[in-house]
Amino acid sequence: MVEKSRTIHLVDDDEAIRRSASFMLRTSGYLVKTHESGVQFLNNVDRIEPGCILLDVRMPGMDGLAVLEQLRERYPTVAVVMLSAIDDPVLVRAALERGAAAFVLKHVDPRDLAASVRQVVTGAIFRPLDLVLAAGGSAPDDAGLSKRELSILEALESGASNAAIAKELYLAEQTVKFHLTNIYRKLGVSSRTEAVHSAYERGILERPLSYVA
Repeated sequence: MVEKSRTIHLVDDDEAIRRSASFMLRTSGYLVKTHESGVQFLNNVDRIEPGCILLDVRMPGMDGLAVLEQLRERYPTVAVVMLSAIDDPVLVRAALERGAAAFVLKHVDPRDLAASVRQVVTGAIFRPLDLVLAAGGSAPDDAGLSKRELSILEALESGASNAAIAKELYLAEQTVKFHLTNIYRKLGVSSRTEAVHSAYERGILERPLSYVA
């Protein structure tokens, strides 16, 4: 039997998206079940017992936000990742405020989709941080963090090493260390763990579903 956490339900009216996303997720070891509409998915959700759900935002009949609201009422703890081709900050915030665990743009490299899902399943949040900030987040400005420092702070959530962060962001490892020193100073902390905790407390980073203060 496949673990519930390894079962992904993909809800999208675009057949090409269903096909390509399913391929990449299955290649990464997930069992993928596809659904052509939000209505179809909701009609079967009680029987499906969903684990993680990938939910398209724009769908005919019932859009993803409406589906998300119903899912939150019936399954308040299920992890829902919203998918969209639209990088609208207002839409991102609307999804997160309705309880989405993450918001992934459809033009993300398909090879990175499984990694995004894995972060959600394990309790780490994957989201386009700059979009959320543009929609009205003000805490990073209060903390005095630069855009680069924010990207490094977000990378700390996964527990990645300095070398891994440097590779991901195309920086020298020494540059990452320099930015970390500035992050610690601005947040008034002395370690990576304290930096992430402070970011959660300030609202700079979204708390993961499993986070306990």
